[in-house]
Amino acid sequence: MTPEMAFECLLVSHDPAVFSTMDRILQDFSIHTNVCPNPSKAANLLADGSTDLIVIDLESEHSSELMHQIFESGMRLKPTILAVSAVDCVIPGVHVILRKPVTPESGAKSLKVAYTRMLRDYRKHTRFALMTPVLATDKNNQIISLIVTNIGEGGVGLTTNINIGEDGVGLTTNEKLPIGSILSFRVPLPGLRSEIYIQARVLWTRQYGAAGCEFVRIPPGDLQVLHAWLESRYRFKKPLIPV
Repeated sequence: MTPEMAFECLLVSHDPAVFSTMDRILQDFSIHTNVCPNPSKAANLLADGSTDLIVIDLESEHSSELMHQIFESGMRLKPTILAVSAVDCVIPGVHVILRKPVTPESGAKSLKVAYTRMLRDYRKHTRFALMTPVLATDKNNQIISLIVTNIGEGGVGLTTNINIGEDGVGLTTNEKLPIGSILSFRVPLPGLRSEIYIQARVLWTRQYGAAGCEFVRIPPGDLQVLHAWLESRYRFKKPLIPV
């Protein structure tokens, strides 16, 4: 995303008809567009990893090389790909195919599909910082003092703080949380009076006790509270047209 929290698109085409039509539609969706007629130079624009959407004309010279670079890249989050083609085709890794000739109607319909996917990915991977201490229990009912570092639709980030022994004495620990372990805890969300109950599974760990977790169970009522809280904090430019 750009600093003003607009989705960012790389439009790769040397066809004036594709460019003029898609550029207007992208503006309607409040998507910031970088235009690159030459696919061989587009890889440099992708290097910073801020591109959310690639609209690529498959008739552009070297477009196949660019597609290969995208698929083979080590980007943690690969952008949504909308390919413009003169023929019906299925291309592995391409999310939306737009047939030529591109019209305002067909372009808007295809971009709506791509936009829905971008929005889903944005919500899935966006996390909000919390830095909230909680007491969690594991499957053995051992109490573990943790800090919830962030939360989002995709899960929570944790870091170990203090282990609480059976005698109630706090013991400092630098041990990592076991991968696969399930932790249960209640966490307050800023601005809300109540806490939500979470069961989360540890997916990965890092040095100094940091861990990433996926949700295993959140009661339906608490899940609604979490979704509403997250929606109130998402910041991205809304489309100028109904989506």
